Amino acid sequence: MGTHTHTPVTPEVPMLTTLTVGLEGTDHSLAAADWAAAEAARRGAALRLVHAWAPRPLDVPVAADAEVQRKWAEDVLKEGERRVTAAHPGLEVGTRLLSDDPVSALVAESARAGLLVLGSRGHGTLVGHLIGSVALRVLRQATGPVVLVRRPREDDAERPAATGEVVVGVPDADEAVVAPALDLAFEAAAVRGARLRVVRAWTIPPVFAWSAGSSYLAAEAGGLEELQEQRLADVVRPWRERYPRVEVVEDVELGSAAEVLLARSGSACLLVVGRHAAGEHGVRRIGSVTHAALHHAPCPVAVAARP
Repeated sequence: MGTHTHTPVTPEVPMLTTLTVGLEGTDHSLAAADWAAAEAARRGAALRLVHAWAPRPLDVPVAADAEVQRKWAEDVLKEGERRVTAAHPGLEVGTRLLSDDPVSALVAESARAGLLVLGSRGHGTLVGHLIGSVALRVLRQATGPVVLVRRPREDDAERPAATGEVVVGVPDADEAVVAPALDLAFEAAAVRGARLRVVRAWTIPPVFAWSAGSSYLAAEAGGLEELQEQRLADVVRPWRERYPRVEVVEDVELGSAAEVLLARSGSACLLVVGRHAAGEHGVRRIGSVTHAALHHAPCPVAVAARP
């Protein structure tokens, strides 16, 4: 494994004016509200709490009429507002009840918000535990960055103490592909005064994938791992120059991308991953690494925007 560090300096951070939290009355969404409130306070931004609600038809088994259902929805927002204002008295907090399907409403909010924050069950024993949830469906369609936060679990006490380190996964891809994740990760590290760990996992390519040019580049770099380190350094360099005060560790490891990234996130305060470009009907495919992060990372997971 290769690591390289950069001497720390506080960069100018792009102004994020509003963070939006989608509340649904669960412990997971309250954890998301807690995280978003702390992040808004850290950034000097406003916090917007939203809850999507529409009366359920009479043939749906809900033991309440539309008026009672609406009161339940309003109570979700009131509870969230009380919670975050008690923890952060000076925070600017707004609430809004959205009369729409939750997925459609939150996707629309993601286009307006600087950051959309949602609760996530995560840590499912089955791979498909999160599949079909509102959070995942929103993530597939959202245009902006989305952070998924789970509530603390009993076994969190057994985890290593969080180091305050931000971790971002950077695949061997064009700058346009990795730029949104690096933007989000450097900004998060900057506002926290935290170290940023930029992680790249790599595997030994099959013989048939090698060309004379590939062999020459590896030889020039001193080996395959050294070539990956050089490539990662080249990608990260513009962000180092833009954020000279952020301490950066470039971490290259041989192995599965999901396993390497999850191993590095064990004591992190935030894990940042990328997202594939929008496909048909504006739906973005969520890759296997991002899926693994959403299911198993013990810390909040930020999924970067992607044009």
